[in-house]
Amino acid sequence: MTTDLAQVAKERDIKYFLISFVDLFGTLRSKLVPARAIADMQAEGAGFAGFAAWLDMTPADPDMFGIPDPDSLIQLPWNREVGWLAADLWMNGKEVEASPRIVLKRQLARAEQSGYRMKTGVECEYFLINQEGTAISDPADIQSKPCYDQQALMRRYPVIKAICDCMLELGWGPYQNDHEDANGQFEMNWDYADALTTADRHVFFKYMVKTIAEQHGYRATFMPKPFAELTGNGCHTHVSLWDAAGETNLFLDDSDELGLSGLAYHFLGGIMHNATALCALFNPTVNSYKRIDAPRTLSGASWSPSSVTYTGNNRTHMIRIPDTGRFELRLMDGSTNPYLSQAGILAAGLDGMENGRDPGKPLHIDMYAEGHKVRSARKLPATLLDALRLLEKNKVLRASLGDEFVDSYIKLKMQEWGEYTSHLSDWERRNTLDC
Repeated sequence: MTTDLAQVAKERDIKYFLISFVDLFGTLRSKLVPARAIADMQAEGAGFAGFAAWLDMTPADPDMFGIPDPDSLIQLPWNREVGWLAADLWMNGKEVEASPRIVLKRQLARAEQSGYRMKTGVECEYFLINQEGTAISDPADIQSKPCYDQQALMRRYPVIKAICDCMLELGWGPYQNDHEDANGQFEMNWDYADALTTADRHVFFKYMVKTIAEQHGYRATFMPKPFAELTGNGCHTHVSLWDAAGETNLFLDDSDELGLSGLAYHFLGGIMHNATALCALFNPTVNSYKRIDAPRTLSGASWSPSSVTYTGNNRTHMIRIPDTGRFELRLMDGSTNPYLSQAGILAAGLDGMENGRDPGKPLHIDMYAEGHKVRSARKLPATLLDALRLLEKNKVLRASLGDEFVDSYIKLKMQEWGEYTSHLSDWERRNTLDC
């Protein structure tokens, strides 16, 4: 039975609803709807002009409607009179094929038809910076190895506590908060869940962190590489595949050296087979490629991958298997679109299982120190342009995610690349003015 949002509003004293969607660039778009109108919005959707967001539409296109998913409802812990809702986009009575949440739902439906349910957890790193975005917020956070620094962590205790308290209230199961490897950088972990739930929470988490940071006079950024000398923001994703009921972990095999089943290795093989093209989704900004294969940072390591490899419990590879029955994909960065990230994982993994893709043997070496010796390992793309070209010609992802989505995404991202390349930078002036 579908949840009646109007009734929920009365029971919880919700006065307004944010009906929200994420566009192709990962930007969160919303309309603020008074509770008196939510019944109509639940039935018909909130109206949007698609061209006004980063979607491949024109001003001549008809209204686009965001139909809220009542199962996604989150009552803002810091403002309980507002409820947040993830919406699915419709136009002309049909789902918008190239909208990120629909792209993910199509992959989940495809997996369900084969009796699979993907569960994931994300580790969203972010910086707390000044309002101008020019420096970290804490001038005393200066250790060369600041990871887990208790003093720096506790100086930002009011912010971290406020965010974690919200997750506790929402029932997400947060279990640890830490100062990360860069000065001014933090990470907060909560329980894994079904992929759509994780994606919705990921979207809300970014909004929540930014909002609470602002309330404390700071600014939060998930930018992949906001400071050249510091470790970038990753968004490591833990992945497992379960039966349709969500009761049996199909990746788990205790007899295997790394605790993974044959199915898991094929899924892993699919991700590795498509990894370079997936970068267009996992690392979707110009800035993303300043994090991948980055030089040593002040802390001594970038903690980002450079090649398509996997391993056991070793953080220098693109894929780490830290425990039985799951793996950690370390490729994504903080700018990844939460829905497209999950959709890309599942599309590639299903391809791996359907085609029996072999990931090869794991490598148990320090890729930062010895990676140059592994000549068989494919390098990750060096720029967004390289990644977009790889996605454009990737037949697996086209067939899975759909031509309409892939073409729309590449079209808009190529426009972004064009804007970047036409920008005249200070570096160019310094190095070319007197040529």
